[in-house]
Amino acid sequence: MIRKCIPLVAAALLAVLALPAGAAVTKKKSGSSAAPAAPDSTPSVEPVLDPSGGTPRTRAESVVVADAMTGQVLYEKNANQMRPPASTQKLLTALLIVESGDLDRNVRVQLSDTQVEEVKLGIRPGEVYTRRDLLQVLLVHSVNDVARTLARDNAGSLEAFAAKMNAKAQELGMRHSHFVNPNGLPAPDQYSTARDMARLALAAYRSPTIRAIVSTKSLAFHFASGRVREFNNTNLVLRGYPYCTGMKTGYTQAAGHCLISSGSRNGREVIVVALGDKNRSWLWQDSCSLLAWGLSL
Repeated sequence: MIRKCIPLVAAALLAVLALPAGAAVTKKKSGSSAAPAAPDSTPSVEPVLDPSGGTPRTRAESVVVADAMTGQVLYEKNANQMRPPASTQKLLTALLIVESGDLDRNVRVQLSDTQVEEVKLGIRPGEVYTRRDLLQVLLVHSVNDVARTLARDNAGSLEAFAAKMNAKAQELGMRHSHFVNPNGLPAPDQYSTARDMARLALAAYRSPTIRAIVSTKSLAFHFASGRVREFNNTNLVLRGYPYCTGMKTGYTQAAGHCLISSGSRNGREVIVVALGDKNRSWLWQDSCSLLAWGLSL
């Protein structure tokens, strides 16, 4: 019998991911105390399943459920519909950063890195962090200034990094995608599809570093000033459904509510892409239901 999702208590809009034991998490320094993460406030949710075992009814505009090991598509809905993926595309940013290596190298923040719309971490010009620290908070707290910092450090400019994103997308077989920035903020000529984002998710899922970070439920981030702040994962399915193992949320007004999620149970591993849900509660329920269905096959 498919286990129901543990009641989800929603994170405040800026709350985010945390790393599991053994993951490359930023640890609290002796004597320091992190500001607590914002309390949760989202309604409870559980999977809604067809008693006959059929695919759950979902409200997301575009959906793909895939076997995480083989890539086989188990279910799709409007999978080739081109639409903005919002911050789920930060998985592509993260993949490029991880593949470039040297994650313990220091990065100095520049003024241009901070000149971006919310959500921002609030890093300041001249501050120095490791690539690893920035990568962790990028995937946990989904911050746009950090995405710009990592992209500029990696490629020299945002334009050059976008070119690397598009080259990687083509390599992964993402034939109906085009990227303009590293963070997923709205931009002309930036789009993808649920099928393409599933291809990206499969590649990110194969990275032990990314998997460790996206499975995190809370993260203590140390600012250069000495201040420490703890962030909860924005992925309420990860925090409320015991078989969810991560991945990445996204939202803009144009994209709607989006989530790429992964799950594992009894040797079965699946990835769910849900793009364009009308509200967060529907997104959590749709994604949770699809994960539960996929893991039951």
